Amino acid sequence: MSMKFRNAQAAMGLLAIVACARTASAQVDFTGEYTPVRAMDSTENPWVGDFVGLPLNADGLARAESWDASILSLPEYQCRPHGWSYINRGPTQLRISKEVDPFSREVVAYQPEWHQSTNMPVYLDGRDTPPEEANHTWGGFSTAVWEGDMLRISTTQLKEDYIRRNGAMASDQAKVTTFWIRRGDILTIINIVHDPVYLAEPLVRSAEYRLTLNSQVPAHPCTSAYEGLEKGQVPHYLPGENQFLKDLRRRYGLPDGPTGGAATMYPEFKKTLQPGSGWSKGDKKALSGSGF
Repeated sequence: MSMKFRNAQAAMGLLAIVACARTASAQVDFTGEYTPVRAMDSTENPWVGDFVGLPLNADGLARAESWDASILSLPEYQCRPHGWSYINRGPTQLRISKEVDPFSREVVAYQPEWHQSTNMPVYLDGRDTPPEEANHTWGGFSTAVWEGDMLRISTTQLKEDYIRRNGAMASDQAKVTTFWIRRGDILTIINIVHDPVYLAEPLVRSAEYRLTLNSQVPAHPCTSAYEGLEKGQVPHYLPGENQFLKDLRRRYGLPDGPTGGAATMYPEFKKTLQPGSGWSKGDKKALSGSGF
């Protein structure tokens, strides 16, 4: 056997190994129906004014502290879907389907569908991101690449959306990096929101879902209606007028000042808390599991 033939065989064998490795790295299949796994850290039922753990900058805090829950009665808010910056932690079922190229038989896109949201395709075919002036949507524009057996998703072209359902927002300049990781029946989603307008640091959160075959992801028809708000008025609080901020500080023993910000993300923040007479055993238990 000639040396040239042996070298050719070795090269072909190496190519085969690399090809198999690439195929193996993308063998994780995310399709299926899932239900959210709830934990104390992902209840997403926040108190009004509670922005603790969110790295809001000064503008983000000012926007959040001006929020009035009555705004949800406006017609344009009544049927507002959950956007990509938030939906991973939303209280809804999830279905993921896939699009397969009929010729190459490669997966070219995943189609995640959440209840109370819009279509949010995730493209794996290498297409370019739209220009900055392209339309922004609730689901944005998502492309993905494999990193080992994880799927890394990059999302742009997002509309302004909340990151917590009490007024904490991400702007339409936000970009989101998402990782999908599947281990058996458990799907872990890690979401990293980068926003130069309202966040001082990236916001990193995770959520888990359990595979639940044949679970339902129902349609979410919605028709807005008049709910008594005066036309042309947007409910809000001026700086210093939101009385709920005082209630929150008393409840959790927060020091005077902002009820959120980058400093509140880290364990050292717990040392600044001063539990007072307004605390109950339930409050202390909730705080002990809140990530402080």
